[in-house]
Amino acid sequence: MRRADRLFQIIQVLRRTRKPLTAEAIATELETSKRTIYRDIATLIGQRVPIRGEAGSGYVLEKGFDMPPLMLTPDEIEAAVLGAQWVAGRADPVLARAAQDLIAKIVDTVPERLQPLALEPASRAPPKWGDEPVSIDMTQLRAHIYASKKVLLHYSDEQGCKTERTVWPIAVGYLETVRMLAAWCELRTDFRSFRIDRMTDAVFLDEKYPERRAALRAQWMKNMHSMRLRARETHDRNR
Repeated sequence: MRRADRLFQIIQVLRRTRKPLTAEAIATELETSKRTIYRDIATLIGQRVPIRGEAGSGYVLEKGFDMPPLMLTPDEIEAAVLGAQWVAGRADPVLARAAQDLIAKIVDTVPERLQPLALEPASRAPPKWGDEPVSIDMTQLRAHIYASKKVLLHYSDEQGCKTERTVWPIAVGYLETVRMLAAWCELRTDFRSFRIDRMTDAVFLDEKYPERRAALRAQWMKNMHSMRLRARETHDRNR
């Protein structure tokens, strides 16, 4: 790898994580030595790239650092197109259209010799789902997730029992054939997952929920991890 390319890759590695990275971790990813990384970091700092060294823990790239647009690599093009294909086949119409527009922008942006990577990629996402009935405004649901606002759901479970739930939405998840909403349910005072296709209506409330979304999401992820561990232990005992 040329040194100029390596300097750029070091910045990319630091940009993709919020935690300090050691020289050893960076060297392992870039397949070079720690000494080389130390020297390259010093060069970048000398060029006024805002990298801060954390004693004993590694390096971080200061917030607010920006770089001029750079050409995508072939692997980055394929990764972006593959992800956009998946979204186009599974997300709501607004996100699906955005994914298609993204592919078109990639084709227009990259040199002609790289356009086949976007138009005829070697990797393909699975076929599109069938038409999943959706009765709620997914764009508004995503907006309420970002705004940490409550949603009143009109929900029908698998037995057809209808309930109303005020929830604190956390994230929309995509399983094999359905979309799910992960949320804190005020009725059950616990985390619950709701199938999007079983929501008959949604009232988007102006009231913010009391938890910070990041903290609520961390609690949910911890809860999901505990559930997976318990399920694995149960499976192991029953083998």
